[in-house]
Amino acid sequence: MDVSEISHQIIADLLEARTGQHLTESRRWRVNSALAGIFRAHGISNVDQLVCLLAAPPGGPESPDLRQEVVEALLNNETYFYRDKPTFDQLPGEILPELAQRRRDMRRLSIWSAGCSTGQEVYSLAMLFADQAERWQGWTIDILGTDVSHRAINAARSGCYSQFEVQRGLGVTQMLRHFDETPRGWQVRDDVRRMVRFSQHNMLGPFPGRIPFDLVLCRNVLLYFDRSTRGEAFARLGQAVMPDGFLMLGAGETVVGQTDRFVPTARRASFFEPAGHAAGALKKTA
Repeated sequence: MDVSEISHQIIADLLEARTGQHLTESRRWRVNSALAGIFRAHGISNVDQLVCLLAAPPGGPESPDLRQEVVEALLNNETYFYRDKPTFDQLPGEILPELAQRRRDMRRLSIWSAGCSTGQEVYSLAMLFADQAERWQGWTIDILGTDVSHRAINAARSGCYSQFEVQRGLGVTQMLRHFDETPRGWQVRDDVRRMVRFSQHNMLGPFPGRIPFDLVLCRNVLLYFDRSTRGEAFARLGQAVMPDGFLMLGAGETVVGQTDRFVPTARRASFFEPAGHAAGALKKTA
């Protein structure tokens, strides 16, 4: 193994230790481009030199912040409003009405978007409720967005997006209804922001506040974990979802062959429910 291979492995180990994400061979091609900004900022030209800086003794010129900079640069923060819309449309069409029926006495819904990146998924959820304000009048809607990236969470909290970002997934009517154009960009309006909150959080760590949730979205996160880490994540998700709640995964993700804590819901792509509740429902209809 030459020096560059060793250096790439050190970078991969750092990413996995901080986030649980596995830097597969298919993802290694983008390491140099992802770290290009760090190379420029620190006046270096390759991964080998970066690793030397990471190995600097405590108290030296390179603080632990450099390690976090590297991790942040390697994370994939790809997201947009109403991502995978045909799947997302199942929320207002089927999932939320069903949860409303189950929670009609307490009139409260608690939702967690794990791996929310820069917040578009969270605000998309809030806009669903804002668009049906009369239907949800008198309800308490609490939507929590978390991500391992401090930079992404800061962007999400600001609720301000560029023209390019708001045009990804939003129509003109939605933009004008839920955003104000400002010199900094398109700012999410207060009626939407009041439903959401954000926190930096590693989903493999302690839970972010009160659990369980009625609905958990964990889309396009698990595919970055190896099988062992994915199993740990499913165990935590199993504790995070109410017994009669729902888990939503990404289009390329499934629970089948991965965990026995969840089972697919009938006729609903990407939605899963706790195995115990599904078994109870089948028993009632038998």
